[in-house]
Amino acid sequence: MQEEGTDMHILHVSSATSWRGGEQQMAYLASELEKLGIRQTILCAKDSPMEKFCVQQELPFVSVKKRTALGLNFASKMKGLKKELGVSMVHVHDAHAHNFAFLANVLLGAHVPIIVSRRVDFPIKPGRFSRWKYNHPSVVKIICVSEAIQKITGADIDDQSVLTTIYSCIDANKFGPKGTNRLKQEYNIPLDAQLVGNVAALAPHKDYFTFIDTAEKVIAEKENVYFLAIGDGPQKDEIYEYAAQKKLDNRFIFTGFRKDIPAILPELDVFLISSETEGLGTSILDAFAAKVPVVATMAGGIPEIVIHQQTGLLCEIKNASKLAENCIKMLENDDLRLKIIEKSHEFVQNFNPASLAKNTLTEYTKIYQALQEG
Repeated sequence: MQEEGTDMHILHVSSATSWRGGEQQMAYLASELEKLGIRQTILCAKDSPMEKFCVQQELPFVSVKKRTALGLNFASKMKGLKKELGVSMVHVHDAHAHNFAFLANVLLGAHVPIIVSRRVDFPIKPGRFSRWKYNHPSVVKIICVSEAIQKITGADIDDQSVLTTIYSCIDANKFGPKGTNRLKQEYNIPLDAQLVGNVAALAPHKDYFTFIDTAEKVIAEKENVYFLAIGDGPQKDEIYEYAAQKKLDNRFIFTGFRKDIPAILPELDVFLISSETEGLGTSILDAFAAKVPVVATMAGGIPEIVIHQQTGLLCEIKNASKLAENCIKMLENDDLRLKIIEKSHEFVQNFNPASLAKNTLTEYTKIYQALQEG
């Protein structure tokens, strides 16, 4: 419960009109903070999945129509909510939300402290506006989802003390049992086949071209191995065409977007992630929880959770030959598989929503106390 006499009130801001990893993390955080009795309000886009989530979970929220990336209506609403609700600080959960909070301060004089969640593993965009909004005095904390992201972001931050790392989390209890064979039955795959798959958007940073190259090399070496790309995205047509050129026939399957990931993920024999960039990789944490061994590239924060030969197997980015070698090793070496499954499943228990909320609340409390003293 919130400490008696504490008037701290958090305004979470999500401008997203879709539901991806950042929205899920915010949902975990807000839900756990609610259990702790922390005063909070969510400002989100009207008719968005986040608005629907708030209604379902009975979380306090305000929604406004998202019109542009500048979002002066969002900025104006933030200023109004600060006065109306006594908001202590704004926690922005995406880039546009950061723009809105920054403009609320610079143009509208909201004078609200800003906490920024940073999840991407590329530098802050060059240019005066980006550097200004990240280094503005109103930015009191930048929460990065991995040490790798903190290092990349920190290269453009003047005051290093505002940087901290709080790892993302998952719900490790949501996965079904192994052996359901839903995928094999749906796609007419032999029951004795081995499945290698990834759950990710068909987007450039996921580098599905290397994933397909890896599949080609494994299929050439091993019979009865099938690859599944589970997801949809902006590169769909280009990736589908590339796979068709490889003539992998029915041994490479695009499932499209699916809502039954907790049920089907445990059916995989190997989780293969070929990303070029990755903030942390919560899909990897999902695989750990589902007891699926991971083969991955060393992109972004991945090496902080995939520890080579312990919680998975790692190799360089775009190295399809090594990814294929590691996949084959994982498929054929039962002792290695069992060891990695055991260690990764134990490891993932640390990445839970309660820990995310506890660590974030610690930062909120430090900021609130400093504001009171200042």
